[in-house]
Amino acid sequence: MSETGVIKCKAAVAWEQGKPLTIEDVEVAPPKVHEVRIKIVASGVCHTDQEYLTGKGMKFRPFPLVLGHEAAGIVESVGPEVTTFSPGDKVIPLFLPQCGECEQCLSPKTNLCRKNWANAQAGVMADGTSRISYKGQQVYQFLGVSSLSQYTVVADTSLAKIRSDAPLDKVCLLGCSVSTGYGAAINAAKVEENSSCAVFGLGAVGLAAIMGCKAAKANRIIGVDVDPEKFNKAKLFGATDCLNPKEHTNKTIQEVLLDMTNGGVDYALVCVGSPVVMTSAFESTRDGLGTCVIVGWSETDAISVKVEKILMGRTLKGTYFGDWKSVDGVPKLVDDYMNKKLKLDEFITNNLPLEKVNVAFEDMKNGKGICTVINLWPE
Repeated sequence: MSETGVIKCKAAVAWEQGKPLTIEDVEVAPPKVHEVRIKIVASGVCHTDQEYLTGKGMKFRPFPLVLGHEAAGIVESVGPEVTTFSPGDKVIPLFLPQCGECEQCLSPKTNLCRKNWANAQAGVMADGTSRISYKGQQVYQFLGVSSLSQYTVVADTSLAKIRSDAPLDKVCLLGCSVSTGYGAAINAAKVEENSSCAVFGLGAVGLAAIMGCKAAKANRIIGVDVDPEKFNKAKLFGATDCLNPKEHTNKTIQEVLLDMTNGGVDYALVCVGSPVVMTSAFESTRDGLGTCVIVGWSETDAISVKVEKILMGRTLKGTYFGDWKSVDGVPKLVDDYMNKKLKLDEFITNNLPLEKVNVAFEDMKNGKGICTVINLWPE
């Protein structure tokens, strides 16, 4: 650390869309009012990071930027007026804040806190600037987090304090993928006992959704993916059946599901960002009772829905971060993991140092593995 409080460290910087990240020596400024500087220990690499890098289904955000929004770390220092965190605390940064004061936070019906929302989407803090720079040039912070940096600064309303015995290289996944999929089933769909479910997309979010369906005691959980290599993993998490749409050339996947379930599933959870898959999932639900929850991320695409399908009593809804109130919900999920009520280790198929972060992106692009955890401080 310099005399000015600036920390020099390594970060994976994205300079432009479609180009590999480069490892740079960046400077991370000290936290300002209501901000916390964190030493990131471990970070997941999420599909949203990859989709932004490729430009698929995402609104433009400025470059250069540091990606990463699924992580865990340790508080290094706190800015003025921060009262709930201290140096040494174990924490999970949050791309969805919970200020506890706005209309959204005070409502039990939503978790969509809007505190500093626009600035976080634009890659800056509340004052309109980033805390990360490279040779004097501002480097933007993806979703207000930027966890592919050894140090980062986040707002104190975008941070969850967790128990001190939690393994950071495991619970980092609760910063996005596992919380999102699990909550989609438990909170958003409100899956009921003895119900039937279909989960479209068997990546980390989809597997977590299956885990949520199982926790809710659904009696039939059908995993849908074009990669049959994911089926064994899906069954480990609770899938009772698995379908590969490519094996059903004479019928649409929704027709196959309608036949399998005598009229449609009670719940469909869409854990990929494809509008075509979203439509298929919605049409696979049961008349009068079916609920389809959109979990897969897209900011620019539109889906096609037949009015008749809505009129017949189906529900179509979306979820953001699995409907968890982030600051309150994440520590409870950590407790569930520590009490062996929630799987995390089984999601992790690779661990890599920061220098090999592009391998993680390439593996994700090729559908290799489930979750890669980046170790920011290799031994």
